[in-house]
Amino acid sequence: MRNNRFVAIVLVPALCLLTLFIVIPICGSFFFSLFDYNPLRSSNPFLGFDNYRRLFKEEIYLISLRNTLVFVLTTVAINIAITLVLAQLISCIERKWIRNLFLASIFLACVAPIANSAVVWSRSIYASRGGLINMALAALGGEPINWIGSPAMVMPALIIFTTWADIGYNTILFTAGVDGIPKDFYEAAEIDGAGPVLCFFKITLPLLGRIFAFVSIMTLISHFQMFAQFEIIARNGGPSRAGQVLTTYIYYSGFRAKDMGYASAISVTLFMIILTVTLVQRRLNRVDWEY
Repeated sequence: MRNNRFVAIVLVPALCLLTLFIVIPICGSFFFSLFDYNPLRSSNPFLGFDNYRRLFKEEIYLISLRNTLVFVLTTVAINIAITLVLAQLISCIERKWIRNLFLASIFLACVAPIANSAVVWSRSIYASRGGLINMALAALGGEPINWIGSPAMVMPALIIFTTWADIGYNTILFTAGVDGIPKDFYEAAEIDGAGPVLCFFKITLPLLGRIFAFVSIMTLISHFQMFAQFEIIARNGGPSRAGQVLTTYIYYSGFRAKDMGYASAISVTLFMIILTVTLVQRRLNRVDWEY
């Protein structure tokens, strides 16, 4: 009985916060998506599922959906690949202070607010004139690239920036996972003649299964919800809307066009996409081992 009270005391506040900040907003979004809702109007007629039918007739929505999927799948794959390699390299460093120095330097990008970093990159690194990258290309004899003003380059620019800004967390998680793998496995593999590459794919990667599942799911969720860098680097969707994603389309529809019902419908579809991808990813990454 005492244990039940303790569990209730611990869980009830968490459940209340979960209901207040997650469950109610999700239900509210679905409710408003059924109306032609504008908070500045006194009358908001009921539309049923007309907002959802409208979605797939709007070219901007389809472009935003495509750009979102391209951005998320690309950045998540690059992020996990880079952070896995970095974690493996850092774990090979024997001196603790050098390892901590590398981890701190990689994590610095995560400390800075992403909006501030996006401003710096858009004005100082991606700038067509005087930008750091174009200056480096000019020094090597190359031609300058219009990173933000070109429809072909704005999405790669966003992917590069997001990868730089978001690798710190996963690097630390993977490094902790690699450090937690017993050294006996590697010693046995060395006796059998396995090299570093074979050890990575046959020992490290399989034994990081649980951390890999957690990192991949959390990275997917966070990247689907990213907004700041798109609004700053690819303002108004960028050239030819090449940088338009669902989060910015929700913002433009809801707060600029004042079409809150349509924006709520977009947010509900984004929620369903995230939920579906998360469930599929969790199913694929199911791990039933211990060491």
